[in-house]
Amino acid sequence: MQAASPPSELSLGFSLWRENPASVAPASCFIKNRGALLALSPGFARGGVGGGVNLLRCRCSRSVSEKPAGGGGGGGGGGGEVFYATPSSKSDVDYLGMSTKGDLNVKMEHFEAFGIDGQVTLEGPIEEVAKMEADEADDLLRNLGIPSPFACRYSPRGIFCTRTLNLRSISAIGYDMDYTLMHYNVMAWEGRAYDYCMENLKNMGFPVDGLSFDPDLVIRGLVIDKERGNLVKADRFGHVKRAMHGTRMLSTRAMSEIYGRELVDLRKESRWEFLNTLFSVSEAVAYMQMVDRLDDGSVAAEVGLLDYKGLFKAVGKALFRAHVEGQLKSEIMSKPELFVEPDPELPLALLDQKEAGKKLLLITNSDYHYTDKMMKHSFNRFLPNNMDWRDLFDIVIVSARKPEFFQMSHPMYEVVTGEGLMRPCFKACTGGLYSGGSAQMVENSLNIHGDEILYVGDHIYTDVSQSKVHLRWRTALICRELEEEYSALIRSQDHRATLIDLINQKEVVGDLFNQLRLASQRRNKGRPAQTIAATSMDDQELTESMQKLLIVMQRLDNKIAPLLETDGELFNKRWGYLSRAGLWDKSHLMRQIEKYADIYTSRVSNFLHYTPFMYFRSQEQSLAHDSYFQKHSPINGLSVDN
Repeated sequence: MQAASPPSELSLGFSLWRENPASVAPASCFIKNRGALLALSPGFARGGVGGGVNLLRCRCSRSVSEKPAGGGGGGGGGGGEVFYATPSSKSDVDYLGMSTKGDLNVKMEHFEAFGIDGQVTLEGPIEEVAKMEADEADDLLRNLGIPSPFACRYSPRGIFCTRTLNLRSISAIGYDMDYTLMHYNVMAWEGRAYDYCMENLKNMGFPVDGLSFDPDLVIRGLVIDKERGNLVKADRFGHVKRAMHGTRMLSTRAMSEIYGRELVDLRKESRWEFLNTLFSVSEAVAYMQMVDRLDDGSVAAEVGLLDYKGLFKAVGKALFRAHVEGQLKSEIMSKPELFVEPDPELPLALLDQKEAGKKLLLITNSDYHYTDKMMKHSFNRFLPNNMDWRDLFDIVIVSARKPEFFQMSHPMYEVVTGEGLMRPCFKACTGGLYSGGSAQMVENSLNIHGDEILYVGDHIYTDVSQSKVHLRWRTALICRELEEEYSALIRSQDHRATLIDLINQKEVVGDLFNQLRLASQRRNKGRPAQTIAATSMDDQELTESMQKLLIVMQRLDNKIAPLLETDGELFNKRWGYLSRAGLWDKSHLMRQIEKYADIYTSRVSNFLHYTPFMYFRSQEQSLAHDSYFQKHSPINGLSVDN
């Protein structure tokens, strides 16, 4: 221990200072705390990752203890003499049902050793103490330029929570690679996949001349009806809200005639094909274009008698050949800069997690050579101290064969040479590189099971659904399109406000019309009108009022219909928003996300804006009758009608 003079005041928060006091910026470098001051050396700044040893000083009243920052192991950044992390053997569940494993605790004997009474230091009603602490913490976060968790909820790069998740209790985090740890340029990657697919279709005898890749033709979350050659967008209940046959959008009337009595049921895999991921874009575009060719009779008889379901199989076979033959991946490996969008923050986010004591896993269906080449390109240049991407991960598994990886056991092989030579093995070891295997093998090797593991991927079924259903892993979905949708929703606020205002006006006018209509009905039956206004009207006045209101509603319909049709076109002209179906309801995709993903976000690097110790709390879910409580909310003890 090194002696230090006591602070002149016991204040809230923490205090941050540097080795040279003269270099401290007054607003952004000080965090004050009752009875304790924490100081971080200049290398603490994220830009200085790996730049020497950072010293974390904890000064309680008259003393300072020095320890290399991040040396808390599983405690994740806590100083050894002051804090300790709750081990799994002594963990409990908190009031939200989350495990307390990994929570950091203060050693009370540390306070007693220096005559500090923690209770006295934080005396007063906890409501007042907490409010002061929260206000100062909010001010400090703002001064440091760090967004608060609440602010992040309203950011296109926020992490959104559907089921409460305590990251402190997570011992291992597994990652998919494609469209998760690296994001491809959709136009480039899927465009080339489409080109290879169409070339294979041409070799099979299909007419493909004049066709080109149109990424705006489809979006993730749509469903292919293989029996009818349609592409549909369904709401959370499975009701079809928009539909396209071939490349032609169907009218509301035609859609109602086809699907008025049907619901999309993803369990019927022989009919419905859900577009789970951006990898589905090239296949769906090719299929819908070939539906047009099949309809106009361009498909030669030599190809065989095909229906829409058979056509879907042919397109899938052509795309599968493009992947299996390896031409596509060879092209991408030769020029990765043309296909991969770099994210410098992503490796640093994983580095934070690793240094916090998390076991990091890479579990990908891609083969070893492709994985190694693409990860080196995407990670190594952004890592400090000449780290290699392999240094981040405790276990790497290639050719994992998901979703079977989560469902059943397959042989595991250790990759032992740079050329990819393998030998059988039965247990994964830290730092190892493996091919195949199963999720249960990973759990047994790490002695970590179930909800202690978080798996992050972009495929709702292969990555998120199956790891949750079969293993009860916690799950995170990566959906890059969220950023574009968020931007589109902001830009369409005026459009949506106008639309909602018109709909509300029609509702009011319609309510009056319905009352007058009921009054007229009762009058014709010789019963009391039960409406004061209608009782005072004679028959002619009642009829004229109804005529007037009916004309107003019809004109409102003519105004509302095109506005409703164009709602969401800033995201996609055909399908509207990714997460919505209609003006207010959720899409089928959003329902799948809520059901299977505990958290979801646009990119892995968004974890950098939080911490590896974040406690994600799900937000209140609105119900249809919640509007009553909002309308009659108590203010100063009174119930006020807004």
